[in-house]
Order: sequence, then C-alpha cells, then structure tokens
Amino acid sequence: MAHVKSKTIPISVFGNVLKLLDSAASKMKVDPALMEYIKQPRRSTIVKLPVLMDNGDFKMFTGYRVQHSIVRGPAKGGIRFHPNVSLDEVQALASWMTWKCSVAKIPFGGGKGGIICDPRKLSKKELERLTRRYTADLIDVFGPAVDIPAPDVGTNAQTMAWIMDTYSMHKGHTASSVVTGKPLEIGGSLGRVEATGRGVMFTIRECCQNIGMDLNGASVAVQGFGNVGSVAAMLLAEEGAVITYVSDQYGAIHNPDGIDIPKLMKHIEKRKKVVGFRGAKKCKQEEVLFSKVDILVPAALENQITKANVRKVRAKVIGEGANGPITPEADAILHKKGVTVIPDILCNAGGVIVSYFEWVQDNMGYFWEEAEVNRRLEIKMVEAYKDVQEMSHSEDVSLRLAAYMIAIKRVVAILELRGIYA
Repeated sequence: MAHVKSKTIPISVFGNVLKLLDSAASKMKVDPALMEYIKQPRRSTIVKLPVLMDNGDFKMFTGYRVQHSIVRGPAKGGIRFHPNVSLDEVQALASWMTWKCSVAKIPFGGGKGGIICDPRKLSKKELERLTRRYTADLIDVFGPAVDIPAPDVGTNAQTMAWIMDTYSMHKGHTASSVVTGKPLEIGGSLGRVEATGRGVMFTIRECCQNIGMDLNGASVAVQGFGNVGSVAAMLLAEEGAVITYVSDQYGAIHNPDGIDIPKLMKHIEKRKKVVGFRGAKKCKQEEVLFSKVDILVPAALENQITKANVRKVRAKVIGEGANGPITPEADAILHKKGVTVIPDILCNAGGVIVSYFEWVQDNMGYFWEEAEVNRRLEIKMVEAYKDVQEMSHSEDVSLRLAAYMIAIKRVVAILELRGIYA
C-alpha cells in the first residue's frame, strides 16, 4: 500500500483522534468529565515475544493490544503486522473502532493490536510461531465476549486461523467466534474479504447521489491497492466509474481512459505489484493523491494528506478507505474548499459490520449465503450514511464531525444507562 512520506516531525495519530473528538464534543452538550473518560483507552498491553527463527536463533518482537472501549460490547479490532507499528498508532486505531462500531450501530466496542515486524521478511513458519506466541501471551485478554481480533495490514485469514487454534487449545474447546476474518472452513463468513471495499463503494455511491454527481463515468484515483483498495476499485468500476490512477507500496500507474481492474488484479496475482501492468503507464506515487479526478480513495496508511500537501488535492469527493489518511488540519482545509470527505469511521465500516455478521453466525452455528451477507451490509451502510448526512445537514457540520457526533452520542447514551462503576 503506497504512502507519501513526510519530512516533518512525525504526527501523533492518536493525537489526531483526540482533536477530532474535541471538535465534535464542542458542538454537543457532553459532560467534560464523561468526555475525558470515553476518550482514553481502558487498557493498553505491551508484550515482548521471543520467537524461534528458522535458523535456530531466538529473536525478540514487541506486540501491542489496546482495548479502547467495551461500553457497547466486546472490544473489536484487527491485528496489524508492520515495521512501523507503535503504541500511539494502535491506540488511535482502537479508538477509531469504538466510533466506527457506534456509527454502524453494532454492539461492539473498540480494540486493536499490532506487532512490530516485516511479515514479508518472515517465513510462514516464523509468522505462525510469532502469531501463536502473541496469542498465548494475550490469552486472558482475548475472548468471544471480551476482545475479538480480525485481520489488518500484514495479516490475513491464515493468521486468524492460528489465533483461533491457539486460543482454543488453551481453553480446551473450539472457540470459532474468538476471531473474525477466518477461513470459511472454520467459521468464516462469505463476503467478509470484500466487505470493507464494498462498504467504501456503498458510501461513495450514496454520497454521489446526495451531491448530484453521476458515478457512471466519474474518474477515480485509488491510493493503496491492497484488499480494500482493489475491491473498492473493482466495485466502483462495475458501477460505471473510470479508475484512472492506482498505486501500491511499490509504485503507481495511470491510464486516462481507465484501467481494466480485473486484468490488473490478475497481473498482481503473478507480479505482486501494479507497476509493469501493460494496460497503464507508470507514474509518480504522489500523482495519485493530487491528480485531477472526481473521486479519490486513499486506502493505504495514516497521515497521507496533511497541512503540508493538502492544497495539492484536486478531487471533489474523498472516500477514506484507510483509517486516518487525512489529518485534522488538512480536513478543515478540504472542508473550506468544498471537498466532500466521507470519513473513515463511516466509509470503511463495512469490514467490521461483516465481522459482526461472522461473529453472529458463529454463535448461532448457522451461516448465510453471500447474497444475504451483502444485502444486510448494504442496509447497514446506507442507514449509517443517511444518519451521518442528516446530522451534517441539521448541524451544518462536515460529514466527519457529524459521524463523530453521532458516535459520541450513542456511547454516552449507553454510559448514562449503565452508569460508571467507580
């Protein structure tokens, strides 16, 4: 997944989340003490993981698991394997999950995990040993009714299978609902892999209808052609959009007449990167973010559009496929410019919605057909978009502030009913 490197002091991702929460709270009547309570993670765990490498040596890794909130239900959130994982990032991602689940109206709180590593440099056996050790060290943190992991950057269905098996072996019984995003054979849900990208498409489609933009024929740039970006690009193309720019962590390509996404995906299966695809020309990665297109989908990592580069953005609509790709300062500038930004906690909520569906199916022991999963996902995404749009209109705020206002309101409402055990 491509990203733009900043030459400035690193931006605190969790600090960005706190700024957004403060901005939303300033538009609401929320007890300041209560606001402080719901802003901070309830638990942050750091584990040091000795892992036996293939050469016979032990290597130490650092892992994190943050539970931001369990007010609305079990903590829910992915596990990220990446060299740049940090506690600050994991806390931010866990917080985003709280607000994302609240906007989507699903009974989960927010959690997130990560291990500092480069999964591309580890063998499959090393990845398995690392994953199992991480799970074992957090065995009392995870649980189907407590904290439910899922895939994220650098992890996949196989990773979830290892977590489920390790947890199940320690507990003495198969616990399929301890993770989501699993292989279908062990309790995964149809439609889960495509869910986040499908949700991105649904919200962009709803946004275009709302602002009077015709999605059929609209030009689209997608930054980050991983699971989210590739599926969003494919589904947007099926809706008639023209995908003109695509990038991944290795490079970027451009075709003003449109990139054939199915052919590009076949190319990536063989070459593992977008560069070299015969149906488009190589271009600079930064061109993807700053190209003159109708719709931009940043689906890479955090802090891609900042105060330093935001004035180069020329898209009319931005659908945040990634978490936190736009800093608060840049977001305010885009709002003043009249750019419509569909915020991450709404735009990419499809993944956690279908994770919820998977958890429900595991607990029932009954599984839905893919069409049923997609139907239910569309209902939830459209409902969430309309809720946010109505709040944006009634309070005269951006979609982002509206989404946070709704999320905070729903968490506070539960807290007021439950009370605070002190």
